[in-house]
Amino acid sequence: MQVIQSLSSFQMPQNEEKRTVELRGHVGFDSLPDQLVSTSVSKGFCFNILCVGETGIGKSTLMNTLFNTTFENEEASHYENKVQLRPQMYDLHESNVNLKLTVVHTVGFGDQINKEESYKPILEYIDAQFEKYLEEELKIKRALFSCHDTRIHTCLYFIAPNGHSLKSLDLVTMKKLDSKVNIIPVIAKADTVSKSELDKLKIKIMSELVSNGVQIYQFPTEDEAVAEINSSMNAHLPFAVVGSEEDVKVGNKMVKARLYPWGSVQVENETHCDFVKLREMLLRVNMEDLREQTHARHYELYRRCKLEEMGFKDTGPDSQSFSLQETYEAKRKEFLVDLQRKEEEMRQMFVSKVKETEAELKEKEKELHERFEQLKRMHQEEKKTLEEKRRELEEEMNAFNRRKVAAETLMGQALQGGSQPLKKDKDKKK
Repeated sequence: MQVIQSLSSFQMPQNEEKRTVELRGHVGFDSLPDQLVSTSVSKGFCFNILCVGETGIGKSTLMNTLFNTTFENEEASHYENKVQLRPQMYDLHESNVNLKLTVVHTVGFGDQINKEESYKPILEYIDAQFEKYLEEELKIKRALFSCHDTRIHTCLYFIAPNGHSLKSLDLVTMKKLDSKVNIIPVIAKADTVSKSELDKLKIKIMSELVSNGVQIYQFPTEDEAVAEINSSMNAHLPFAVVGSEEDVKVGNKMVKARLYPWGSVQVENETHCDFVKLREMLLRVNMEDLREQTHARHYELYRRCKLEEMGFKDTGPDSQSFSLQETYEAKRKEFLVDLQRKEEEMRQMFVSKVKETEAELKEKEKELHERFEQLKRMHQEEKKTLEEKRRELEEEMNAFNRRKVAAETLMGQALQGGSQPLKKDKDKKK
């Protein structure tokens, strides 16, 4: 604890001047760029593309055309209940460079009747990749250089060519995504629109993006080596692209194209579409800048917000740097106080619930006792009534028996009285 505090209180001298000295001979650190290139090539690179667009707009075809291969992709239907993100990873090799490519498709985007929350699964996926990287970064034993970076480096937003402007879903989604990812808008299936209509649509789209405050990715112009081409390409946004996996013979060579009864649309012909411009900007010129922007801008914004939520700050009110140990202890105390408060609330709630339950049980017991007394009285009354009826029945039986005996006696006497006159008559006849 003391060591950490002493280290946090240590500050470098602010007024120390840097001196420039001349070397007397070759030392060798001028080979550092070569060492970095060699290390990067041996390690390999990763690049993650998010394709956002309606089902059937040509996302998979364009990816196959961009990388000149055929990616296995399950065909999506138009009847998805919600938007699902389907990432697919591939290992690509070109010359001596290995690339781990991840293509993330938004399955079901724009297919629902209620499209208000179509962007939420996309935001949740991007944040989940940031969170995954942050968790690895905050580990005690980190493996940042060996772990697979799944953060999205660019979002190709596919705009439908039909209509004369952006849909409300497009504006809302891009507005929600512009602080999370580098957005490159593309007009899909550009061969379905005439050249003049396409130029008007591009101007209209850019005007709506600016008026709604949507920040799309701008190709960097700070580097003199690429400043001119990037500046000219920024003026061509959004790119109007056509994708095709068919090889068509045009003249004496085979090219990627789409055949129509009136002719063909060549994918790599810059007078037909902007596919070559997109490939140049995305893969050959600005891939590393897209990776840097993702880490330095979008991830840093997410990381800063997340750490501020956790209670970490760079400086306090007195402009003194915060110690990680002090911040941890403060957050721990705050957590314990909150935990105690919640425990007390739970205890009070438990006591209250127990009292309520006891009162309810007592009320139930009282009701049961009253019911028991009532049943007991009813039983006694019924018993008394039965006793009276039994007594009355016995009295009736006794009276009946007495009448029966009397009747039998009378009958016996009557029989005896009738037999004596018969004897007298017999005697007279004799």
